[in-house]
Amino acid sequence: MRSISLRIDLTDDGRIGPGKVELLEQIATHGSISAAARQMGMSYRQAWLLIEDINRLFRKPVVTARKGGRHGGGAELTPVGLTIVARYRAIERAADAAAAPHIAALREEIEDG
Repeated sequence: MRSISLRIDLTDDGRIGPGKVELLEQIATHGSISAAARQMGMSYRQAWLLIEDINRLFRKPVVTARKGGRHGGGAELTPVGLTIVARYRAIERAADAAAAPHIAALREEIEDG
């Protein structure tokens, strides 16, 4: 169980958080938007809307998709997408480490109750 959950507000209407980052990770793992969506229990449309949102937020595309056909479609993270995931996870680790003693103190208050 994660101790904290981060949502990073990058602009007034652009943010990235655990759901979008997990979607990017699932796309990287499965090479497919539909497979990533299935893995997360969301519709393809919802996944596609989140990807469009992420791609609009950054100057360069984060996910590229190939149309289906004889050789099938697919999707992959661009170098920017891979960097976004890595930076988000690094921020998450740093926040977890910084918050750990405070969270432990809060949990002690629950257990002592």
